[in-house]
Amino acid sequence: MKKNGWILLLFLVLGLLAGALVARWLEPVSGISFLTKTIDTTWSPAVDLYVLSLDLNVHVQISLFSIIGALAAIWLYRKM
Repeated sequence: MKKNGWILLLFLVLGLLAGALVARWLEPVSGISFLTKTIDTTWSPAVDLYVLSLDLNVHVQISLFSIIGALAAIWLYRKM
């Protein structure tokens, strides 16, 4: 299989998503709360050009499980 940037991006998104799902499922477990605690970041750029108005909201929640999922995705991509 030929490697390219789009495949790497797909692997990264799937790894982040898998890590986020694991963090959400294991959130009730108190012993690993440092792995499931999320950092919330919001970015909201807005443009108003009288004729065209654009609002974009980006909300990111990153946990250590998400980072571990992304690292596992990069590792899998390199093994491919």
